[in-house]
Amino acid sequence: MKAICVYCGSSPGITTEYAAGARQLAAQLVSQQLRLVYGGGNVGLMGIIADEVLRLGGQVTGVIPKALMDKEVGHTGLTDLHIVSNMHERKAMMAELSDAFIAMPGGIGTFEELFEVLTWSQLGFHEKPVGLYNINGFYQKLHDFLLHTVEQGFLRAAHLDLLYIDNDAANLLQKFAQYRPVHIKKWLDVKDL
Repeated sequence: MKAICVYCGSSPGITTEYAAGARQLAAQLVSQQLRLVYGGGNVGLMGIIADEVLRLGGQVTGVIPKALMDKEVGHTGLTDLHIVSNMHERKAMMAELSDAFIAMPGGIGTFEELFEVLTWSQLGFHEKPVGLYNINGFYQKLHDFLLHTVEQGFLRAAHLDLLYIDNDAANLLQKFAQYRPVHIKKWLDVKDL
């Protein structure tokens, strides 16, 4: 792995633990010589993790739509900044530039990005690890709901296992380092249903 895509909030959240977690992940990325790929913003957790990676001497690539750059929320001090025309291009480029994906705490944009790359993994469109950085238990209820989805027959347990979850940045990256892609049949592939 050379580059990790991090999805996260344009807000810092209501507790300082989220910012502290972002800084811990930044430190792990730099110590392992992993480039940060993210949404290019200078606000919220996005700005915090980018600034910390840069402060520690790491490399940061941002990808931001022109409309957000025009609103002056783009980070102008990055190693590389790609300005694209829309959100679809942004997500596609971030995925192309990355070897793995981490969702830190965030809102519906973060969730949408997470579920898109997790769906791509489920369908076999990529073979890159996907993880939840569960700072302060932020994603516990989501993980519980995904377990409920398995129990109700809408998601295979093996597909949920494609999603790593950890509250420690170093542990999450260690799981990524040990990742081996698996090929699991999707409901669509099962002829006897």
